Amino acid sequence: MVDITVAIPTYNGATRLPAVLDQLRSQTGTEQINWEILIVDNNSTDNTAKLIKHYQQNWLETVPLKYYLETQQGAAFARKKAVKESTASLIAFLDDDTIPALDWVKQADQFAKEHPHAGAFGSQIHGVYEIEPPPNFERIKAFLAITERGDQPLLYSPKSKLLPPSAGLVVRRDAWLNCVPDHCILTGRVQGSMLTSEDLEVLSYIQQSKWEIWYNPGMEINHQIPKNRLEKDYLISLIRGIGFSRYVTRMIGVQPMMKPILIVAYLINDLRKILLHLLKYGNQIRTDLVPIVELELLTSSLLSPFYLWKNGYLNKKTQ
Repeated sequence: MVDITVAIPTYNGATRLPAVLDQLRSQTGTEQINWEILIVDNNSTDNTAKLIKHYQQNWLETVPLKYYLETQQGAAFARKKAVKESTASLIAFLDDDTIPALDWVKQADQFAKEHPHAGAFGSQIHGVYEIEPPPNFERIKAFLAITERGDQPLLYSPKSKLLPPSAGLVVRRDAWLNCVPDHCILTGRVQGSMLTSEDLEVLSYIQQSKWEIWYNPGMEINHQIPKNRLEKDYLISLIRGIGFSRYVTRMIGVQPMMKPILIVAYLINDLRKILLHLLKYGNQIRTDLVPIVELELLTSSLLSPFYLWKNGYLNKKTQ
């Protein structure tokens, strides 16, 4: 019986994966933990498969290193593949650019035992930046999966609409299988689709089913942020996709008869936030990257139900 599967979805990650795998090879305090590593290659066109085969030849005997190919593009499909192939009670997700602390697996195992009602829990994620972030970056760092919410465990309240990112996320396999629909609406950023927040859709279903969602600061991760992810075009595209996805996560668990009322309520509230933002920042919105990105989030959130309906995401099959 496997206790923990460390699943790493990757797309063209041959240059990034070695740092992650080398850190996992050196994990400490795992002598009493039966764990494995599962690479899900999301249809890469680089040398990812060859790299994993090379690592497998000289890998740890006590920690299996497995490779699976998922040809359906999208992070949601890669994670779903990991859940399908794993037999562990816990599935711990890493991205191919997130470097876990040497006790990350140990901390995940310990937290799960101490919090049996936790359906999922996220890591404390620090940013490692290739270049200096822009001024006031603290306000938007969470959109790059930088999660620093203190040194004490935190229970996410459903009312807060705040959830951890998929990088460094540990999910109970039973919670996923029992709560998450086989076909979700959001699948992750792929060619021709900017929608993201597929991880929040999954967590919203788990939380709606009365499982607890936690922040575990003991599980620390360094997230590598290259300079292109701090550029205006990338950030606006990323934030736009998050905003356009918001209708999906806002409406999970809402009764059909209540959706029209909530749509109007969210539209009014989003418009209010946009007006307040414009009044507060004025001319800064033309020159200051952070207020520009924040305005993009508010605007795309406002347009979310219309974008999803126009592009066929809200047809009867997906609903």
